[in-house]
Parts: sequence; C-alpha cells; structure tokens
Amino acid sequence: MRIIFTESAAAEIRRILDRQAGGRLKLVYDAEGCGCAVSGVPTLWITDEPDRNDFIVSGDPFEVLMDRKHEVFFEENMTIDYQASGYCFVLKSSGQIYNANMRLIDKRNAVANR
Repeated sequence: MRIIFTESAAAEIRRILDRQAGGRLKLVYDAEGCGCAVSGVPTLWITDEPDRNDFIVSGDPFEVLMDRKHEVFFEENMTIDYQASGYCFVLKSSGQIYNANMRLIDKRNAVANR
C-alpha cells in the first residue's frame, strides 16, 4: 500500500504537525457512531505511538500508520490532497473519492485541527 500527498496537503500537514509539536499520521476507517463496522468514514489522526495492530504504509513524503483490520477498506495506491477553501483533506484513488471532507484530528488530546 502507498499514499502520495500533494504539495498542498504536505504543506498543511507540516504546518499542523509543527504547531502540535510533532506526532505521527494514522489513517483510520472510523466507524464510531456509524451504527455498523462497515459504515465508516476515512479520517486522518495525529497520534504519538502505533497501536498493537498498526503497520506502516509507505508514503511520500509521510509514512502513515494503519490498523491491519482497516486495510480491506482501501486501495493499494491512494492520494491525499488539501482543499484550502474548506480546510479539509481529500482521500482519493484513481477509481474513487473516499472522503472529500477529511479532517485531521489530534487524538492525543482529542482536539480537531483546521
């Protein structure tokens, strides 16, 4: 699996990580509150440490953590872009848009970042 970040996405993530004093990116298939484990929303988290079931997804310019059980929801090659007009990220592949309004959430202190 591989995730490419556009220049605008990489710049915004660097800005947020610098402001938040570092951290690691994690792509999750967040099903909390969705009512069903397969009805989730792709979301980016900032975390300190990988969880027990996490693996590293290669990325350019960032590596991304992902839980092994979430891997089934994503394609082999994906792109993360940033839309400044909506303060949101876009997770997409050549075949689909996974989330056109993806937020970056700091799970270390549960504060959503813009």
